[in-house]
Amino acid sequence: LPYREQHSFLCGVDEAGRGPLCGPVVAGAVILPDTFDVSALNDSKKLSEKKREALYEQITASCDWAVGIATPEEIDAYNILNATFLAMCRAVEGLKQTPSFALVDGNKIPKGLTVPALAVVKGDAKCPSVSAASVIAKVTRDRMMAELAAQDFGQCAISNQPSFHIPWIYAELDMPEKTEYWLEKLCGAFSWQEDGFPGDEDNGT
Repeated sequence: LPYREQHSFLCGVDEAGRGPLCGPVVAGAVILPDTFDVSALNDSKKLSEKKREALYEQITASCDWAVGIATPEEIDAYNILNATFLAMCRAVEGLKQTPSFALVDGNKIPKGLTVPALAVVKGDAKCPSVSAASVIAKVTRDRMMAELAAQDFGQCAISNQPSFHIPWIYAELDMPEKTEYWLEKLCGAFSWQEDGFPGDEDNGT
């Protein structure tokens, strides 16, 4: 994409956390300097944790970057799409420099964004600034969730816990950061029997 040549303060915007059952949605915004080596950048989900962490350190040390967060309460109040837009707008507003243009991962430009923008499907794999934003968003959220997972909830762990995909267990968890939004989505995706147990779809999402 030729936008980097056209705009001196081009920022990339991406998010992490639209699908998980608990925690916030986190957005990153990054303005890459011309001197930044973009060869290692890619969609953060395609990078190993070690590579993401190394890139995070490089980006935060040499770029104008910011994070925007929408809380689980805001996800429940506004729905996940609007909460994502809110987090993205907060990230862009948090940059030290005002971007002249924004490239946003996805197919929609966030409502409330105050700079000209273009939505780019799979932008995190196509645009270096969006790739950098995806790294910032994912590493930030992963660290937040690691801190949350270290807490003792007494019922089950957050990390790698298949039972979190079973809505009646999820509904009963006395766990901070969970969202009722995703509970409703889960319940709608399951078939229920009279005794309260699911049918053959109990591993579906």
